[in-house]
Amino acid sequence: MTKTQKIVFWTFAFLLFFAGIYVLRDVLLPFAAGIVLAYFLDPATTKLEATLHSRTIAVVIVFGCFVLLCLLALLIILPIVQKQLASFVENVPVYVTLLWQKVAPFLEDLKDYLPKQAANLKDSVAEHLSGAVKFAFTAIGRLVSRSVALLNILSLLIVTPVVTFYLLRDWEVFCTEIKDLFPRNEAATIRSLLGQMNDILSGFIRGQAMVCLCLGAFYAVGLSVAGLDLGLLIGLGIGALSFIPYVGSTTGFVVSVGLSLVQFSDWHRTVIVMVIFFLGQMLEGNFLTPKLVGEKVGLPPVWVMFALLAGAALFGFLG
Repeated sequence: MTKTQKIVFWTFAFLLFFAGIYVLRDVLLPFAAGIVLAYFLDPATTKLEATLHSRTIAVVIVFGCFVLLCLLALLIILPIVQKQLASFVENVPVYVTLLWQKVAPFLEDLKDYLPKQAANLKDSVAEHLSGAVKFAFTAIGRLVSRSVALLNILSLLIVTPVVTFYLLRDWEVFCTEIKDLFPRNEAATIRSLLGQMNDILSGFIRGQAMVCLCLGAFYAVGLSVAGLDLGLLIGLGIGALSFIPYVGSTTGFVVSVGLSLVQFSDWHRTVIVMVIFFLGQMLEGNFLTPKLVGEKVGLPPVWVMFALLAGAALFGFLG
């Protein structure tokens, strides 16, 4: 096979591979999640295997601890999130009233230019905003109840743990079978390149995951202690979105400051919220990212953001 033929072959193979992912993107999510989890848990399993001299026992222990930690986190977090969401929906009219009280002085000079219905504007806004929030939660509930969404959730809950367990148990066999597919002449070069890619990507992904986890915990605790409604939910959202550079902190800052302006009657609490985000940025920029991630990939944040958004546009959550 000539060099040109090899280029054509591998180009066609990659195009066919990505086309297959695109076509099957709706059913690949639990399998992709299982592969990612197995990839994350493999180092701990390998270290424990060296001590126990049994891969299966090591997998059972590591996977069992992971499942228990996830269940414990859900049992602790879900009731708090549910309570905060219910409180937020219930207090929407109150927030609208407080917002109106703060905005009214600025509109006082414009009342001559407002329509005659200005007197009823506050009640109208409160009614419609409250209705909009309730409608949004109702729509989300209906969306989740649909068969496709329910099937995806069930597949994640059922298929992903099974895939993770068996991949984790047979990870070395899985990697060996893939390596056996390499062309004999280029096998050493491909293994070397894949090893370098694995070192870089594993360091980046695991480090970034730890950064997201630490930031989520910091903002969730900080905003909750500051007394901000939905503080826990906003903090966890910031942690999840922090994987995309600047998106998590920017979105969280806008939402938190906006909510604090409506919720609190004085500016001191809003300043406290701003200080929390300032400390979070200091923590991320000066300690978490340099220590846990460093310059593993060497890509500018803009390219990381583009890659994540492009993957999401092409393959959805899987991308």
